Parts: sequence; C-alpha cells; structure tokens
Amino acid sequence: MWLLDANMPVQLVALLKELGIEADCAVARGWNTLNNGSLVSAAVQAKFTALLTRDRLFAESAAQALKLHNEFCIVRVGLAQLRASQFLPAFRAAWRTKEIIPAPGQMIEWPG
Repeated sequence: MWLLDANMPVQLVALLKELGIEADCAVARGWNTLNNGSLVSAAVQAKFTALLTRDRLFAESAAQALKLHNEFCIVRVGLAQLRASQFLPAFRAAWRTKEIIPAPGQMIEWPG
C-alpha cells in the first residue's frame, strides 16, 4: 500500500486504485502535521510500503528514515505542482511512459 504525502492531491488515491494500487493519503489519516521522519515511521507501522511526495527537501530526512526502515521506499514525484484537475492527467501520462516501481530502502525520482 502506498501513502501520499500531504503535498500530493488526495484525488490521486482514486487514480492509483484505477491502476491497481491500494493507496491512502497522510491528510486522511491526520498525519499531515508529522515531520518527514515521523511520517515514514508512522507509514511503516501502518504497513505502507512506499510514500509519494513532491517535497524536494524530503531527501535529507529520508536518508535517515530509510536507514531505520529499509523495507520502505520514498518516491519523489517530479511532476509540476498543478491543481488536481491538471496534475492527474499529467500523472497518468507519465505513468503510461514509466510506471512507479518502488525499490525497498531507496528514494527514487519519478518519472526520472
């Protein structure tokens, strides 16, 4: 199951479901106030396997979190920060070109 960071559109949960991926968002779980390391810890405890974020600074705290939780993957989504109505078609188009394949213990840049 994948977790969407608070900076990702919540509507992406439905799109991921269409793509066959179970997902939830930090906002729905009340985790939008957690710092990056605490968010990763909470996600791992809740059995999430990957976190999708647009936060460029997540990499710094992610490195430490991934040392503790090497079964988890952080995916930094490099698509422009658009409104959901524009972001979702951009995400779908990027997905058609290159699907996200989480790599345990890694922070990956997507679409790359």
